[in-house]
Amino acid sequence: MSSKFIEKDNKIKKIMILFFFILFLLIILLISIFDTMKSFRQLPSLETSKKELSVRGDIISKDNFKITTSKKIYKASIDTRHLDINKKELFIKLFSIYSNIPYTKLEKKVNESLKDPGNLVLSYNIDSKTAKNLKELGFKLRRLGVFISRKVQGGKILRGLSVIESGEKRLYSYEDTLTPVVGYITKFESKNGKTKVKGIKGLEKKYDDLLNNSKDGILSGNRDVLSYISFNKNSTIKQRVDGANLVLNIPLKLQKNNEMILDIYKEKLKAQEIIVSIMDSKTGEIISLASSNRFNPERIYQKDIPSLNVNAIEYQYEPGSVIKPISIALVLDKGRIKKNELLFAYNTKGKANKDGEFPRGQYKLGRFTIKDDHQFKKHYLTLDDIVIFSSNIGTLQYAQRLSGREFYEGMKKFGFTKKTGIDLPYEKTGVIPKVWQFAANDKKNEDNVFKATVSYGQGMTATFMQILKAYSAFNNDGVMVTPKIVSYVEVEGDKYIDKTIKNEQIISKKTADEIKRLLIKTVNEGTGKAAKIEGLEIGGKTGTAQIARRGKYLKEYISSFFGFVNDGENSYTIGVTVMDPISTGKYWYYHYASWSAVPVFKEVIDNLVKLNYLTPKNDIISN
Repeated sequence: MSSKFIEKDNKIKKIMILFFFILFLLIILLISIFDTMKSFRQLPSLETSKKELSVRGDIISKDNFKITTSKKIYKASIDTRHLDINKKELFIKLFSIYSNIPYTKLEKKVNESLKDPGNLVLSYNIDSKTAKNLKELGFKLRRLGVFISRKVQGGKILRGLSVIESGEKRLYSYEDTLTPVVGYITKFESKNGKTKVKGIKGLEKKYDDLLNNSKDGILSGNRDVLSYISFNKNSTIKQRVDGANLVLNIPLKLQKNNEMILDIYKEKLKAQEIIVSIMDSKTGEIISLASSNRFNPERIYQKDIPSLNVNAIEYQYEPGSVIKPISIALVLDKGRIKKNELLFAYNTKGKANKDGEFPRGQYKLGRFTIKDDHQFKKHYLTLDDIVIFSSNIGTLQYAQRLSGREFYEGMKKFGFTKKTGIDLPYEKTGVIPKVWQFAANDKKNEDNVFKATVSYGQGMTATFMQILKAYSAFNNDGVMVTPKIVSYVEVEGDKYIDKTIKNEQIISKKTADEIKRLLIKTVNEGTGKAAKIEGLEIGGKTGTAQIARRGKYLKEYISSFFGFVNDGENSYTIGVTVMDPISTGKYWYYHYASWSAVPVFKEVIDNLVKLNYLTPKNDIISN
């Protein structure tokens, strides 16, 4: 046989080997494609459409921290009729690793379901990152044969691990910060069966419609082997629109620092609650509204129930002497107080003590006797004496210069008996008696008694926020501002500011300046001395009132200090109210505002200085 023939034969053999090798590869490829198509037939329809769940809007602090936000949650479930019993343990182990749910907890659920096989929800509360991982796990489990097909009429079906959007969860990133103002929510099931939330109290309630004003997105297209939608020119994509965001006037750091101050003083004073608010005197922007009584909206316990209300607007109480500057302002504004005039102190019964102080004044009004707390070294009082040393007798004498109707309408003009307009729900209005209605049967001079007691803050009720709003007029040329917590509402990137809020000139600038002078003098020389800080203009008025319940006064007190602070550029109205501080034992005097509310007021101002909201100036003389 020639060498040429042998060489030709070898070439043919090589070609045949190559041909069969290629044929073998083609067969393997066809088998693979067939297997893949078989897998596709076991998956849901390749054409798919689904909604992308939108969520509730965020509540954001002035310094851009999310106080509360919402996140989507997912539900993971299986049909235990499709679970291969021989691979049950493998499934539980892998699902536990991917979901971070304890193995024993999953094992118990699966075993219980296998007694009566069917749909089993493994978790309703899976975050988006875990959901993505579990979807990939679902594909791997099918490859591992963990789930098996079931015969049904018309063919076979295979159901594996299902991970779908189940709703949303509300998160409070800083736990009890800014509560109860921020409020809390409750869950409900929407029309499409998803878990949604709605506000019950606080800002969550007030702005519920805007926070929940959202639209679900729509995604449609072909589904790939991992159950994700593959997008192309024929797909439909409609972006989801989440609810509106609330951006507050309150910075997080300032709020948290104030809450820390209140926590310390609540323990020191053994108080039931302490409330503090700081408001811009010119704009009404609330930059802090803090309470010592707070709760975590994600975990509300039985003990938290008394803390759920915003007592700054919902609790009505007799405010005491903080009302005196308001009553005197009404008389001043009518021009019925003469310059340098003197009022009798009604303190001539008895001799002066070793310090030259006469007995406390006693003023007879019908069958009532009204007393002063302060002892004076003289029998006649100036306007400055009456305000600085908080004389009940001097204040009521001024109030008698107004008719009952004038006095009532004046108090109403200052905002009492009506809501402040703050953007919180469930605000109360307080009560002031219509004193002129008693004049028709005025045999016992009841008209004068009501004017007298209300003039120094008894026989009436008000809320903390009503008093704060009223005091803004003294630091703003007689203009009273409306308190507001939300700076603006953000909808799809656009800002919306409430422009319906109106401020009101309630007294003249001349009257406001005179009351402001008296309040500054009260801090420099009177009951508010503990609030004094060099380089800042500070004024305010103390008030200590007994708590009334069922028509009787208890041996429990509410101590307040309302006032203002200015540094020449920034101007704030500040209120502090201490509910039921200790009034017995070694520290019995803590119930006086000068020992409780005033020190808290000073700490709040120190905090404003530390955080650069105020800068003490050398040219501001505080004495």
